[in-house]
Amino acid sequence: MAVKQRAQHLLDFIDNSPSPWHGVASIETAIKAFQFVRLDETAKWALQAGGCYYVVRDDSSIVLFVLGRKTPADAGFKIIGAHTDSPGLRIRPNVATASDGIARLGVETYGGPILATFTDRDLSLAGRISYADEQGRLAHKLVRFEQPLLRLPNLAIHMNRGVNEDGLKLHKQNELPLLFAQLASDQLPQTYFLTLLAQAADISASQILSWDLAVYDTQKGTFWGANHEFYANSQIDNLASCHAGLQALLDDSVLNHAESTLVCAFFDHEEIGSESHVGAAGSFLADVLQRISIATSPDREDTARALAQSFLISADMAHAYHPNFPAAYDADHKVFVNKGPVIKSNANRRYSSESISIARFIQWCEEAGIPYQRYSHRSDLPCGSTIGPITSAKLGIRSVDVGCPMWAMHSIRESAGVQDHEYMIRVLKRFFID
Repeated sequence: MAVKQRAQHLLDFIDNSPSPWHGVASIETAIKAFQFVRLDETAKWALQAGGCYYVVRDDSSIVLFVLGRKTPADAGFKIIGAHTDSPGLRIRPNVATASDGIARLGVETYGGPILATFTDRDLSLAGRISYADEQGRLAHKLVRFEQPLLRLPNLAIHMNRGVNEDGLKLHKQNELPLLFAQLASDQLPQTYFLTLLAQAADISASQILSWDLAVYDTQKGTFWGANHEFYANSQIDNLASCHAGLQALLDDSVLNHAESTLVCAFFDHEEIGSESHVGAAGSFLADVLQRISIATSPDREDTARALAQSFLISADMAHAYHPNFPAAYDADHKVFVNKGPVIKSNANRRYSSESISIARFIQWCEEAGIPYQRYSHRSDLPCGSTIGPITSAKLGIRSVDVGCPMWAMHSIRESAGVQDHEYMIRVLKRFFID
């Protein structure tokens, strides 16, 4: 697949995944042609060497694996980890209010979005609803409003004269509710919202019990730059890493020649600390790996043997150098768009990289014939973190934190390099077949 074609495939993947629940559904769609078998956590597992399997927990986290020709006790696990969630706005339970004839939807911030970027955008809703079906049983389904449904208009500069000098500051409680509809005097805003939600889900409003709804930008991803060398979209952090890991796993040279057991683990809730039953700090991946080991060996000690020779690549995004803001970067650790994957280091273990794991990743880059870069955050600025330290500590396995460089991380409209995505897929493939 050509480099730009691969990047277009990524943009389509992101556009089809406006929420973590949709992201997992997009992954399920992508693997249908590869005979992956869905496993139920409540059932016993029967696994075959060379078989392709996946497990979904709560619709927003997924672990895929290809059982190697050698048992995990003999060859370990090769794991790529990433996350399905992105910072943004989430809809409250008692969501709709009205004043002066304008209905608004109440929101909470999820993670650390750049709130100013949500203003004056064509916004809508996507996520999951829970409802009672015709027999009264609990059911759930994905919903998505395709059309622009919401907006957060800026206050005119005539009422906010200092906005260009002081920056746009939005009060999270009072100034983030999203404009939704102009109501007639007899319309109740919550009832009106529930009616629209029921229509989108093709059920009656009385059946709806609860929801998990994210605000998303309806503008599609696009290429930009004089030579289309960059791309822009929402949720690049971190659906781009999920896509790269998935493409590496599904490559014929990987899928049909796995000696070790190959794993892609994509978690929800990274942006809020991973502390949940579906997050990287939960038991999901550990449960799956343990069950794989048990299914391939009756010796319980073999699980520990497998983990002791396993390796995790924690794939998230990295901060590309922005020439307009040179003071934001350590001068000796600037990384650039389209110059290769970034190895992220932090002495306080905000990233899981250490000398041996870094050296191994460098070797995979060299064997794949791609460049690589090294990043360290400014010492006087707080450093973000990833699932790497959490997962590495929980499982007791070696890990490296890497990512493609990008601009405007946590904006509703992020940017990255077309060539970097191809580079990342190539090194992840090399890791799997090493």
